[in-house]
Amino acid sequence: MLSQMTLMHPPNSPALLPLQVPPLLTDVTAFPLSPHTPLSASLTAVLPQCKDWSMLSKVEAMSIEKAIAGGNLPELVSAVRETVKMVSRTPVNVAVTGDSGNGMSSFINALRNIGHEEEASAPVGVLKTTQTHACYLSPHFPNVVLWDLPGTVSAAQSLENYATEMQFSRYDFFIIIASEQFSMNHVMLAKTVEDMGKQFYIVWTKLDMDLNTSALPKGQLGKIIRENILENLQKQRVCEPPIFLVSSFDPLSYDFPKLRDSLQMDLMKNRRHELLQNLSHTCERAVNDKVSFLQKKIATESLQDACGISDADDLAACLKAYQLLFGVDDESLWQVAQRVGRTFADYTNITKSCDVQGLSTRNWKLTCMTCTVFRAFLGLLRCIPWLGNLTIHYFRRKKQRCLLEIVAEDTKAILRKVLEDSIIPQ
Repeated sequence: MLSQMTLMHPPNSPALLPLQVPPLLTDVTAFPLSPHTPLSASLTAVLPQCKDWSMLSKVEAMSIEKAIAGGNLPELVSAVRETVKMVSRTPVNVAVTGDSGNGMSSFINALRNIGHEEEASAPVGVLKTTQTHACYLSPHFPNVVLWDLPGTVSAAQSLENYATEMQFSRYDFFIIIASEQFSMNHVMLAKTVEDMGKQFYIVWTKLDMDLNTSALPKGQLGKIIRENILENLQKQRVCEPPIFLVSSFDPLSYDFPKLRDSLQMDLMKNRRHELLQNLSHTCERAVNDKVSFLQKKIATESLQDACGISDADDLAACLKAYQLLFGVDDESLWQVAQRVGRTFADYTNITKSCDVQGLSTRNWKLTCMTCTVFRAFLGLLRCIPWLGNLTIHYFRRKKQRCLLEIVAEDTKAILRKVLEDSIIPQ
């Protein structure tokens, strides 16, 4: 059990004594700025914030909800593009963690292409130098904040406490540093991060030292290290992550160039994926709210007053009216397709409600309510003054609700497609 697991190393490794350190701060806004932290402006602008899975400001969310409520998809595309610009300037927080002495600070300096002797570098040394959170910026990774966390041994007696004290939930991406041995600490760090649904790398540093002390060639030694890491991860059923073997003192060799490229690409994908998830959630909620609103109006008002429908039995006219209300009519889809560089067919091909004839054959409820036998049954009911009218009215509303729900589902599918086309470049 994670909550009961203490920080341990493999049985044959030397035991590590706990180190006495000052209490860790639990309020991220109270992190002290060390002289090595190159953030001269407001620190709160880049500190990890509790997101509750929402990257959108109230203004951005309201503009998107307003566009959906008004059935204006072209306006939605404009709002999404503005949101993308805003989010692209939002800092991504990358936590660098591992066992004490694994060289997290040296790795951060190498990743930033900065020497250990430079003033803005992360402090390094034989003794434990990182006792609290420290953050660093780099022009090589715009809008990315690298967080140097205290090592696991020096921070807590259990991984669960360590993850809580380090406030793992506040970080977007993790780099787990290891060297000399891949301990149980590293395995449980990886499992903790994976259980949080966040992406992580395993980076084996000090490869140059391993090569100097080993008689094995680089390729064979690297294979052994990777297999050992994967074997330990698989024991805890952790999925295989990207693994990089590097030397912090030679950032141009081994896997370091590949690591830089992969990190830049994955951080960009991470940002886009989270934005897509948030926007999809916002759009789906707005569509559901609109459906609830229209259903209430249909139940209490005439269709003419509620939706502008003059003949409730003309399903083709009803379908077009609902499509217009949700902004998924042909004209709107043409405009959206032109704005995002897609074809009209890209959007119509994912819908079920292109025409009533096709819709009636694909939806069993509408098939039943529009078949010849059912229409004949309703015709007979007209002969019964009170009960007949009540039954006909009930099924008429039933058909309207069915149409409304189908168009709403099509709207959600189209909105997801619009979001993908607006956020992910072609």
